[in-house]
Amino acid sequence: MSRQVIKRRSRGFICVNAHPEGCRLNVERQIAVAEQAPPREGAPRNVLVIGASTGYGLASRIAAGWGYGARTLGVFFERPPDEEKTATAGYYNTVALDQRARRDGLLAAHINGDAFSDECKREAIEIVRRELAPLDLIIYSLASPKRAHPRTGVVHNSVLKPIGQPYSNRTIELDSEKVVNITLPPASEREISDTVAVMGGDDWRMWIDALAQEGLLAPGVRALAYSYIGPELTWPIYRDGTIGRAKNDLEQSARLLDAFLSPKFGGRALICVNKAVVTQASAAIPVVPLYVSLLIKVMTEKGLEEGPIEQMRRLFADLGTNADLETDETGRLRLDDREMRTDVQAEIARLWPQVTTENLRLLADFASFQRQFRNLFGFDVEGVDYQRPVETNIELPPGR
Repeated sequence: MSRQVIKRRSRGFICVNAHPEGCRLNVERQIAVAEQAPPREGAPRNVLVIGASTGYGLASRIAAGWGYGARTLGVFFERPPDEEKTATAGYYNTVALDQRARRDGLLAAHINGDAFSDECKREAIEIVRRELAPLDLIIYSLASPKRAHPRTGVVHNSVLKPIGQPYSNRTIELDSEKVVNITLPPASEREISDTVAVMGGDDWRMWIDALAQEGLLAPGVRALAYSYIGPELTWPIYRDGTIGRAKNDLEQSARLLDAFLSPKFGGRALICVNKAVVTQASAAIPVVPLYVSLLIKVMTEKGLEEGPIEQMRRLFADLGTNADLETDETGRLRLDDREMRTDVQAEIARLWPQVTTENLRLLADFASFQRQFRNLFGFDVEGVDYQRPVETNIELPPGR
């Protein structure tokens, strides 16, 4: 056991430690939002979330569990604490979720392991068979920089690069807090294929196939994969870049899975497009920190701002029968509807060329971006006394 005062430590744009009490309060606040969910007939009862310890995946478990009493299994890969380091934020988030679920009598099982591996899928199948069968909702929310392919053993690493030609635009250097111009070189064909292997739909299809073969899918089952589109100013690095190529593969996988689930189970496989929020992954994408800082300001001023838990509460309120699901012309669920409103995007486009290092905090809400980013790791959370020693060596009980 090791009680200590934890000061935030950063390297580049990443926090390299986490605060367990800040993470716990973050989870508690998301639970309070989920508990205000409107009643809904046909809400999911048995839910598997792949990529479940931070961001939209964590919010999905909370929205399902505390909004609608669903039994959940979360799969994630997080580092536990040791004598030298704190655990990762996702680990402490799951500790807090587990403790609260036990107190509230909710089943919230978990697996801390490599979701890409066959071993992890087998372990999940056993837990689902024992505790959650049959599944009526599977959410794929995995964000990983690399994947060891379970069939070939090849390790694929994803990259954030444009395709075809270099890309130049403006962004915020998070460590220096300066607005700077950056130029990114185009990806090689190998980098493109590796990014698709990590972030495309191959693993999602493997999960659904494995669960179907074991007879663990309920009639009317839904399989959702989370994605993002964003405005045209981000497309060269996002939608038209290596990530976008992976998202295209994810959407193709949704069509294949939908064709499989629909006739056999009366089910659906869908892409759910969420709004841009501050996450560890998004902060690493050039251009995005400046865009999100502007987005927070504009949407807050218009009374439209949402974080992951508000988005997921809205999603689960709509996840009744398949007939209720409103999709766009390509069959995607669109939770980014408020972000992509014409008036919101027009205001961001107006402000974009005006932002400089000197007026950054005036024209954009960079302070909220910074606070939300630090909150991800349990820092700058209102109500936490950061001068007080806290227990860092907290054990996450067995997953069930």
